[in-house]
Amino acid sequence: MRLLLQRVERAHVEVDARTVGEIGQGLLVLAGFGQSDGPDLPGGKIWRTLCDKVLDLRIFPDAEGKLNLSLRDTAATGLGGGLLLVSQFTLYADARRGRRPSFSNAAPPELARSLYDRLAADLSARCPGPFATGVFGAEMRLDFVNWGPVTILLDSADYD
Repeated sequence: MRLLLQRVERAHVEVDARTVGEIGQGLLVLAGFGQSDGPDLPGGKIWRTLCDKVLDLRIFPDAEGKLNLSLRDTAATGLGGGLLLVSQFTLYADARRGRRPSFSNAAPPELARSLYDRLAADLSARCPGPFATGVFGAEMRLDFVNWGPVTILLDSADYD
């Protein structure tokens, strides 16, 4: 599982020119699943660790401008706390050879959909502020303002 976190001032996702999800200040999380991710990943130690990281990484500024606040903290202080989750199989692109990336390292769509749905359910249940998603497998348009910019990659392979 790879999660690309982007701290945003605002973000929204459209499908067929219709907004399907949007948040104000918070995190845009692009989620991809790989061949090595199995149906037993949800609920395990790595899964819980990455979900906790999304909610608890201190990447929001406090009153003094230091990165001391997490997504949970921003919601508690009324500063946002939103999370927009979007599926992104291209996080598993392999561009080492040629000019066309290979996506053979990405999980098959059926598995990826079930993992994405479970991730959405788990994060939604624990998200302290507004929660929204894109549409799995759809052609989506993302519009967001990356704040900082702050962009952090979490990879389950780093937590074995």
